[in-house]
Amino acid sequence: MASEVCKRPVRPVSLKPGMTVGELIREMEDTGFGAGRLARAVEIYERMIKDGALILLGFAGAMVPAGMKKIIVEMIRRKMVHIIVSTGANMVHDLLEAFGGAHYKGAGVADDRQLYKWQIDRIFDVFVPEEYFKGHFDNPMLSILDEIARETRESLSSADLMREIGSRISDENSIVRSAFEHKVPIFVPAIQDSCIGLLLWEAAAKYNRTPPTIDVVKELDQFFSAVKDAGKTGAIILGGGVPKNYIFQVAFEFKKPYNYVIQITMDRPEPGGLSGATLEEAVSWGKVGEEACKVQVISDTTICLPILVAAVMERIGES
Repeated sequence: MASEVCKRPVRPVSLKPGMTVGELIREMEDTGFGAGRLARAVEIYERMIKDGALILLGFAGAMVPAGMKKIIVEMIRRKMVHIIVSTGANMVHDLLEAFGGAHYKGAGVADDRQLYKWQIDRIFDVFVPEEYFKGHFDNPMLSILDEIARETRESLSSADLMREIGSRISDENSIVRSAFEHKVPIFVPAIQDSCIGLLLWEAAAKYNRTPPTIDVVKELDQFFSAVKDAGKTGAIILGGGVPKNYIFQVAFEFKKPYNYVIQITMDRPEPGGLSGATLEEAVSWGKVGEEACKVQVISDTTICLPILVAAVMERIGES
């Protein structure tokens, strides 16, 4: 019995000067705990790409303020992702930087009362001046929304809105701009829960303007149409929340479980929240296939994402 389960010895990691990210991951393949799971995630992501799967990226948490946006841009440019489902906040911070704003290194422990007096918003150890939301988001976005409303009479999905915004900005390091250029749709299913949604409301309520109308049923139709007829499907979930559920519900609706799934999260399953729910639990819903290649990496996404993408870029570049 022991011989049946004890087949693959743990192999200690061997380091050497000048080794690449891909070489480091190879060394981690026969380790335990989080290291082995991250190596498994690299293997699964590589298989998604080589098997021609339709790859969906769930993008939650404060990834843009933390400095992760150019990784997503690289994934878009290299066709390592085909559909993005994001929180509104990440798109807000992407656009804030595209319009000339910035995020600053701060501290995880700060005098938040003083920061409030200085009008500096804190996202853990990242600071952003409140004035940037006015000068580098609200003002340019109001002009863009006015232009979209004049040119588009019909209602829009959030993906339509992101495409229209992307066509009107020039920052090559913007996720929204890169997605527009490479025809990667960005769905923001809880767009009202962000400064974009607030601005859509404020345009009418405060500025006497007519903003574009977001049609959630049209959005679901677009999203389902983009996914339901795919051969193989893969999902990369950064964090969880609304993007995770939105990505999984198409599998539930059409009884077409995902073939490949990677989730990186710090959340736990015991409280019953979706962000920490295991991928095995998703099998019970028919969202993830019984034989799917899947792994859940319990770690900080800002640590794992750069390593994951860099290792896969190295592997597919060699093939």
